[in-house]
Amino acid sequence: MNDLGNHRSEYKNISDFPANVQIGSNTLVMGNLAFKRFHSHRERGLIIGDNCTMDGVHFDIGQNGQVEIGNYCYFTNAVLLCELELRIGSYVVIGWNATLTDTDFHPIAPAERIADAIACSPLGKTLPRPEIVKRPVVIEDGVWIGPNATILKGVHIGAGALVEAGAMVSRDVPPRSRVMGNPAQIIGEV
Repeated sequence: MNDLGNHRSEYKNISDFPANVQIGSNTLVMGNLAFKRFHSHRERGLIIGDNCTMDGVHFDIGQNGQVEIGNYCYFTNAVLLCELELRIGSYVVIGWNATLTDTDFHPIAPAERIADAIACSPLGKTLPRPEIVKRPVVIEDGVWIGPNATILKGVHIGAGALVEAGAMVSRDVPPRSRVMGNPAQIIGEV
């Protein structure tokens, strides 16, 4: 279902958007690679609200993934990696090279990593990959995420929080908190 309304895009035709992408009114999607790795089979794999700018964003969404973005958001060259669910509120800004991911895309335990490597190799043609942990990421309204920040699986960032450039966020961030570092630590309030 394409609800393209009054959107603007570098894409020339409605057919350039996957059928399960819903774009709000006055939303701009720029970049030739935006949907290169979009594989969602969900009825609504990507929903972007009104008055948003998605400048060079990569929507790397797996077969069971769903991304929902609110209104008045501005993302520039961000990477959204989703195998389950990313929920992003309204008035969110995401800077250059920031990455949001709801999974590690590989097992963590050493024995499972080896089994995964074999399953992904030419030797493992018929072997299933081990189960990989996925947990939704939630970004509430008014959050600012700086350049090169990384938000990992299961993280919930509260409304009005500020994630400084380069931060590695591996646990929840309270509303109106300012975090930085690797791992990200609270350094103040906004």
